[in-house]
Amino acid sequence: MRILLVGAGGVGSAFCAIAARRDFFETIVVTDYSLERAEAAAAQDERYAAARVDASSADAVAALCREHRITHVMNAVDPVFDMPVFEGAFAAGADYLDMAMSLSKPHPERPHEVPGVKLGDEQFAVAEQWEAAGRLALVGIGVEPGLSDVFARYAADHLFSEIDELGTRDGANLVVRDDDGNEVFAPSFSMWTTIEECLNPPVVWEDGAWHTTAPFSEPEVFDFPEGIGPVECVNVEHEEVLLMPRWIDCRRATFKYGLGEEMITILKVLHQLGLDSTEKVSVKGVQVSPRDVVAAVLPDPATIGPRMTGKTCAGLWVTGTGKDAEGRPTGPRSTYLYHVVDNEQTMREYGHQCVVWQTAINPVVALELLATGAWQGSGVLGPEAFDAVPFLDLLTSYGSPWGVRELAP
Repeated sequence: MRILLVGAGGVGSAFCAIAARRDFFETIVVTDYSLERAEAAAAQDERYAAARVDASSADAVAALCREHRITHVMNAVDPVFDMPVFEGAFAAGADYLDMAMSLSKPHPERPHEVPGVKLGDEQFAVAEQWEAAGRLALVGIGVEPGLSDVFARYAADHLFSEIDELGTRDGANLVVRDDDGNEVFAPSFSMWTTIEECLNPPVVWEDGAWHTTAPFSEPEVFDFPEGIGPVECVNVEHEEVLLMPRWIDCRRATFKYGLGEEMITILKVLHQLGLDSTEKVSVKGVQVSPRDVVAAVLPDPATIGPRMTGKTCAGLWVTGTGKDAEGRPTGPRSTYLYHVVDNEQTMREYGHQCVVWQTAINPVVALELLATGAWQGSGVLGPEAFDAVPFLDLLTSYGSPWGVRELAP
């Protein structure tokens, strides 16, 4: 297996650190628009090489694939670049993985009622071409989407005879402090992506169809495990809701994120001021995107690990009718399948903060399963299309176990 990693930011660098401890691949060509950043990520393993890439160019991605005889393209850049990287991989005859799908466009007249262009629509539109070519595009294989989707497959196969709701719930108790010990605002993930998913109309799957709601709708308090505790979660646009119903029967699918009051207020203000826009404006003769400026002035998520404490939790709350080992219905069941990561541990063992590390470990696990043949397929597929057990077993063997909490039905 010869991997082209597109993007050497926080998640890409953590991907390199995790993969360096595994032996399922021959080489990883680490690429970024900044050659210096690619070289820094590649320096930790002799199997790695570094190169510069223009991720907005499918031709540039394809050329690198051909030059380095790439078998798998791992997309670790912001989803605005998904389609060029996706198309470049296909043109070069490589398989493809990403952690976020092609971007959505709200419905022009009824954005908070019905979807316009949904997340992943551009990729699923060419699924038959990928299948006919015998190539695999494994989309949404980060942590959320990704691990939560694996949990959905596991719940459907082993825990539930009927599923009422697949509810992804994401929360944390992370705190970032400055040199004086004061708590500061410093997002632990790409601010560009955070703005995109939090201010777009959230999508909900219900009664056999997708519909949209207003941002930050349907707030609820969810009690997260392992000391994180109660966190208010709200609807956010996310890929799980677009992926899970394609392969798993459920009456409802939702994604709710524990953003916190401060983050919600900041996002609302950015929107009111137009600073969430990706359309370039002229500033003293220079064309700049307001959202790019916001992302640029905040701390790089890859650098805040030493100042951060706490844990992050990604998981799936499943409700419905349970089943026993023979598959017989057992009555109402409410189960939370989850993965908790402590920032202190990932910083100590890998030198990367917990949010980017938790995102990065899942595509490494998936690539190892593809390398061994435990996972096989062609077309544009989500994690739900594969057996969950090999993934969860391998994740645990990486030293990052998952958990199950039974809740009152």
